[in-house]
Amino acid sequence: MLTQRQDDILHLIIHNYTNLGKPVGSKTLMEEGIAASSATIRNEMKTLEEYGLLIKTHSSSGRTPSLNGYRYYVDHLLEPERLKESEVNVIRQSLGKDFHEINDIIEQSAKILSRLTSYTALSIGPDVKNRRLTGFKMIPLNNRQVIAIIVTDKGNVENQVFSIPKSIESEDLEKIVRIINDKLIGEPLLTVYQRLRTEIPMILHKYFQTTEGILDLFNSMLGEAFEEKIFVGGQMNLLNSDQIQDIDQFKAMYLFMENSEQLNGLLSAKDQPIQVRIGSELGNDLLSGMSLMQANYEIQGHGSGTIALLGSASMPYSKMFSLLDVFRQELAVTLDDYYRSIDSFG
Repeated sequence: MLTQRQDDILHLIIHNYTNLGKPVGSKTLMEEGIAASSATIRNEMKTLEEYGLLIKTHSSSGRTPSLNGYRYYVDHLLEPERLKESEVNVIRQSLGKDFHEINDIIEQSAKILSRLTSYTALSIGPDVKNRRLTGFKMIPLNNRQVIAIIVTDKGNVENQVFSIPKSIESEDLEKIVRIINDKLIGEPLLTVYQRLRTEIPMILHKYFQTTEGILDLFNSMLGEAFEEKIFVGGQMNLLNSDQIQDIDQFKAMYLFMENSEQLNGLLSAKDQPIQVRIGSELGNDLLSGMSLMQANYEIQGHGSGTIALLGSASMPYSKMFSLLDVFRQELAVTLDDYYRSIDSFG
């Protein structure tokens, strides 16, 4: 463990560097309250450098934090900064508009958080496993195309345009919709998924020679409904990061940001309300100089969701921690209100 003075020095260096982006020297530390001579402070900084917590950029410079220094700071020294009431109100107002479906809230939450922080924000909504099918429609667009719509009791809406197989007439579509609604409305999506592979094909074959196109469509849409969607806000903030040194790294980062499976993998840990992973802890060489601050929230009866910030390891942790904590709580309130409105409407 560090001495109290070493803790104070490391805390001040990280606070200054994450807010101003400049190496910190002994003179600044004296001015900001370290009660020791300049020589003593330099010796303490050298010790912290030997511990691997600080980096000296060149011979005459002050110090900057190392990734290990940030880790120590987050674990032992982080003091969340109190948000101004005006900042809290901005979050509430941003999340207070009318939303038409659950994914709209989750998508907007990522965009709002990114705008508030200038970092890349990632957002995943509450769990999908308990959703029930509440609506299935097919709306003709022209002679050979329809838009199919699936609605769940949690406010999720999936739609897809597809071409009608030549063997199926428009009146056949109406019959298919009636069968699906009669047999599957109100059932959990998992049950719907299973019955589409067993009972429903047998029923449809009584009326149609071939049902392959229709069943393929429905399977595809249910896959979308089951999928745990991740929404990204401020993608360019990460692509413009000073961590990206060349065009190859830019391309690799772009492909990473487009890969929902990899992004989902970043947010797999959900054992704490707010957690911070730094550098190699993210498990991806592309993110070796970055930090992920992840906040989880619970919606009673509807599962858990996640909102996160991804950016440089030099982010101002104390401010971002507080902002993310307030944001996750306000997002949970917004989602809870939305679910209540659905339940009361139903």
